[in-house]
Amino acid sequence: MIWYGFPARRLTIIGVTGTDGKTTTATMVYHVLKHAGKKVALISTVSAYMGDEEIDTGFHVTTPEQFPFQRLLRRIVNSGHTHVVLEVTSHGIAQHRIFGIRPTIAILTNITHEHLDYHGSYAAYLKTKARFLSRAKTAIINHDDSSFDEVKAYIKKHSWNTRIVPYAYRLLDAQSKRIVLDRFPEGYNRQNGAAVITAAEYLHLPLAQTLDAIKRFPSVLGRMQEVPNTRGLTLIVDFAHTPNALEHALKALRGGVKSGKKLIAVCGAAGLRDAMKRPMMGKIAAELADEIVFTAEDPRIEDVNVIIRQMKEGVRENHGHVHELADRRTAIRFAIQTLARPGDTIGIFGKGHETSMNLDGKHEVPWSDAEEARLALEGI
Repeated sequence: MIWYGFPARRLTIIGVTGTDGKTTTATMVYHVLKHAGKKVALISTVSAYMGDEEIDTGFHVTTPEQFPFQRLLRRIVNSGHTHVVLEVTSHGIAQHRIFGIRPTIAILTNITHEHLDYHGSYAAYLKTKARFLSRAKTAIINHDDSSFDEVKAYIKKHSWNTRIVPYAYRLLDAQSKRIVLDRFPEGYNRQNGAAVITAAEYLHLPLAQTLDAIKRFPSVLGRMQEVPNTRGLTLIVDFAHTPNALEHALKALRGGVKSGKKLIAVCGAAGLRDAMKRPMMGKIAAELADEIVFTAEDPRIEDVNVIIRQMKEGVRENHGHVHELADRRTAIRFAIQTLARPGDTIGIFGKGHETSMNLDGKHEVPWSDAEEARLALEGI
């Protein structure tokens, strides 16, 4: 920080944390600020931008290490930018990668089951998120999330000058509700939209300008990303890799499935990550999808078949439409070429925007769910 001249002190920093929805919310805040004419940068899981320029950070984590992060902030300041939107992970907080940063605004999307292998317990995970929020001048917290009361209590106990602002889609005014509903008919992004509108208010942006930006907000790569095709399929690639995200994504897709048509889910669970969520995700997939294809998702050094068996523990015995294909390419092709018929919906979950997969714990091999889906559609 000293070496780079404390660049954060010259920036309005908006930090976004939570289990699910961080990338979409952070990208939407960035879009709203850019629409308002602000010189704004974005650092997220998917990308990093200064204005319209995509920048190569060289980072392979969402929240970069402390010194590279400070170097990037200095670059952002030197380029004349005044605002930065930062996606913040619990690992980044716990490992002090953002030490010394006091956000102007910190947004909490939600806290659900994730990273318990690293944090040890839900309570420790919640405390890590709350610690980041307690550093902010204004903490914007999801009033409808089960974590709200605990997070609020933690902030009040550990910070005397953090303003706590609750948000929820149901708390929006009628006009804002209508705009958010029109832009996000699928439902699960409405809370993210409410968070952004609330943040914009505390950044002193005109409501009409914010709502106009939300109307124009483009989709985020790998988040409910539709793969065009001529086979009459609704084919979606999504990053959902937690129980909560998978449930919301499947419910959103389920709502669009016509009578007599099927919802097919292709999903897995990462190796060397929270194993407790595996049967939970299997149960959710079984309850909401008509056909399930369990497969690999960054198995690292774990046996893919063991991971799949753990996911199947959550599936009722009489489901009858569960398929196990350890090879992800084979699984995607099976779903598209064998299971699907015109009018069906396929959700390919877990990788989203990612461009590599870890199969042995050492090497990242090039990978794209969207590209694999396109190749399967073409029969290649």
